[in-house]
Amino acid sequence: MTDFPQTLSDWLIHCERLHPKTIDMGLDRVREVRRRMRGGQGLALPCPVITVGGTNGKGSTCALLEAIYQQAGYRTGVYTSPHLVRFEERCRWLGAPVDETVLLPAFAEVERARLGGPGQESVALTYFEFTTLAIVSALAELKPDVLILEVGLGGRLDAVNAFDPDCAVITSIDLDHMEYLGPDRESIGYEKAGIMRTGRPVVVSDPVPPQSVLDRALEVGADLRRLGRDFHFAGDKQQWNWSGRSRRYSGLAYPALRGANQLLNASGVLAVLEALHPRLPVTAQAVRNGLALVELPGRFQIVPGQPTLVLDVAHNPHSVAALAENLDAMGYYPTTHAVFGAMADKDLRPMFERVNPLIDRWYFTDLPLPRAAKALDLAAIWQGTSSRGAVTSSQHGDPVAALQAAVAAADPADRIVVFGSFFTVGGVLQQGVPRLAGKHLQA
Repeated sequence: MTDFPQTLSDWLIHCERLHPKTIDMGLDRVREVRRRMRGGQGLALPCPVITVGGTNGKGSTCALLEAIYQQAGYRTGVYTSPHLVRFEERCRWLGAPVDETVLLPAFAEVERARLGGPGQESVALTYFEFTTLAIVSALAELKPDVLILEVGLGGRLDAVNAFDPDCAVITSIDLDHMEYLGPDRESIGYEKAGIMRTGRPVVVSDPVPPQSVLDRALEVGADLRRLGRDFHFAGDKQQWNWSGRSRRYSGLAYPALRGANQLLNASGVLAVLEALHPRLPVTAQAVRNGLALVELPGRFQIVPGQPTLVLDVAHNPHSVAALAENLDAMGYYPTTHAVFGAMADKDLRPMFERVNPLIDRWYFTDLPLPRAAKALDLAAIWQGTSSRGAVTSSQHGDPVAALQAAVAAADPADRIVVFGSFFTVGGVLQQGVPRLAGKHLQA
């Protein structure tokens, strides 16, 4: 290939065509291309690296770390996936998505390294592997003070694990992506624990981690920092407190991210700050400011207006259980309408069983990719659940159409919940953050 793509959209199309599989677990390809980058010197990272793995809470953990470190005056680079609306959301610099012009030279460098020089074979990277290398390369060029990398799938064999973390974080672990990671929490925990490194801190914020995670920390000699042993939190309705090995915070305001589970994420974040404090000192005021200012679209995001609109990317049983608790805590609404779309490989039945008692009307939606469940199939699975009661449902061709149907049927005092896949919430957000006025969805 002599003529490289000139736009980000063309690069992404190119990346989708390079490898026969969407997911091909393993690090050899990424490591080889990384070694060839920077003119054969290899892609080195100029600052401390925090790798964030787990099933749920990764995005919130990254956002909290980013907000606090920025308030402390550090230049932050963050890589997360997937995106909700625009690919550039995956690459954040100083809290905002980068412009595509920042990414184009990095994509070209990865392509040159992938193709190889004289005597080198080309490497067939997956879309995720190629874009991971490009984004990390682009962020490294910007010379950050701290780099925060979210694991895409699992940990041990995920492309992000080609970069050694100075501190690893493992958030809550639950059943998801079982065809790749194993059939139970112990198997999945082992894969997540692959991001640990010998002698380096690993923060585990899951209150009841699988034994495989603890065993792996002992096996590799990681500096394990465990919720309930090495750090603790407690709170009332007004504020919360945190204590670790050497630091403590009292009278903290709750994180600006909504939901009871955010205290677990924030508690793990404070343990990371403590672990890296010798290299990245952070004041108590920066912690308070970061907790107050953090933002993350699509995580129990409540959009002002009537009816009330809630957006949440809950798409496995654990995160849907958290969503149900959060919805329950919102108080009384005459009718709750749910717009839902998800991948076909998700464990859908327990998700429906958990949230059914809170939903009065379902709007199932198709999503624009082959892995997605059809709205008709979602409706059929839901019909087979035992807790659905005398509730109605309908099927729609895309998330916006489903939301428009919910808006048309809702009274101003009602609540609409849009949840499931990133493509469900992202499909709504693509129209601009929705504002509901009367019966009309306004972009």
